[in-house]
Amino acid sequence: MSACSHLILYHHPARVPRASKSLTSYSKDSWARLAAGFPAWRYGKAFSRETTGNRYRLFCVVPDVKIAIVGSGISGLTAAHVLHPDHEITLFEADSRLGGHTNTIRVDGPDETQWVDTGFIVFNDRNYPNFERLLEELEVTSKPSHMSFSVADGLGKFEYAGTPRGVFARPAHLISPSFLRMLADFHRFNREAQELIGMGTSSPSLGDWLDEHNFSKQFVERLIVPQVSAVWSADPAQMWSFPASFMAEFFDNHGMYSLRDRPKWKTVDGGSVRYVESVTEQFGDRIRPSAPVRRIERLDDRVLIEADGCETEAFDEVVIATHSDQALEMLADPSQAEQEILGSIPYLPNEAVLHTDSSLMPRRRAAWASWNYHLGQEAAERSTVTYWMNNLQRLDSATDFFVTLNRSGAVDPAKVLKTIHYSHPMFTVDGVRERERRWEISGVNRTRYAGAYWGWGFHEDGVKSALDACAGPRERIAVAA
Repeated sequence: MSACSHLILYHHPARVPRASKSLTSYSKDSWARLAAGFPAWRYGKAFSRETTGNRYRLFCVVPDVKIAIVGSGISGLTAAHVLHPDHEITLFEADSRLGGHTNTIRVDGPDETQWVDTGFIVFNDRNYPNFERLLEELEVTSKPSHMSFSVADGLGKFEYAGTPRGVFARPAHLISPSFLRMLADFHRFNREAQELIGMGTSSPSLGDWLDEHNFSKQFVERLIVPQVSAVWSADPAQMWSFPASFMAEFFDNHGMYSLRDRPKWKTVDGGSVRYVESVTEQFGDRIRPSAPVRRIERLDDRVLIEADGCETEAFDEVVIATHSDQALEMLADPSQAEQEILGSIPYLPNEAVLHTDSSLMPRRRAAWASWNYHLGQEAAERSTVTYWMNNLQRLDSATDFFVTLNRSGAVDPAKVLKTIHYSHPMFTVDGVRERERRWEISGVNRTRYAGAYWGWGFHEDGVKSALDACAGPRERIAVAA
């Protein structure tokens, strides 16, 4: 049976077009539950049956669609997962490895093997509903993680962690006026920042807002800027132009303004690569690794894809699930809107080093945390953070494993296990404003865009963007001519 390209609900049989094929029927209540809980394309394989009485009927009007998906990060994998049961998909990936920022490294020791994440690491029970639903569908398990944050200067003169033992890990802070004011400013920030929620692009920049509210220099430079920089792997200097409302809404959404009722953090059991393995089992024969897409040309009746090692191939639609700047570069004929929207989000390269060098951690063990921000003697151009992977992934090992961003020169070369290069979106007021125009380009000209950059830049945003791209704001799936 052909799959649906979109779903139409008819109350009266007389209004059904001749070309439509009745697949099934639902009562009004059943339809409401179906539509609210799942994307409509899931029901393209429903069986036909006659309906009588005052019931709602579901119809399929377009046959299977041949769809190219570019990029195998969380967005591309989600798109492939939801489309492959009913459509002919082909997934293109530039790298030999699938998963994008989901990058788990196997570390073999004398007596153990550990699977250590280096990109995507944690999620929580409040803010990742679609990602959790995906894991449940794939039967991939998770386990509790532990989230905590520290800031240290590497000299032992300034260090603290947001844990009961870590706040005054350096006892001298108990009588430090500047440190105590920093803590007071933190409580004031948690209260006053909530006024920014809902302001959107009309809000001031974070730097202007902090200045306006007279927060202390120590609070700005040693607490809030490190925290925001670490969360988004962003240049600390960019925090002055960072959209204040964007930050405030994220903090509110993640329960960061209160010590109570915070979300419970989790990590994928065995490393995040487990969900990549599980999801790709379904369509392994439709994946083309090491095939970077060089050109996407949209014609009236088809999309032409040119990729390394592959012949030029025609598709009905394309879902581009790469970074926005990469997407723009692939287009043979970008529209003005595509240039403006996709080109509005800059990216920042970040170098991650997986290692076992504990000298990157705070001097005092009480100040160790899951995320450890490094204060430099000079202004840093990148976020400098060390993740304590044993704490985040609950690794059962006598060896401490760490992932450090942008401080490779400080790591003992003998203790380096792997170096990986990532890039992360940089959020600006202009970029956030341009994202509001998403549906001017996605679902238009046989092209749909998916990527975490449409949201806050995290895994849940990637999943949601793919579901939105596959569904669209007005229709439920890619439409073929």
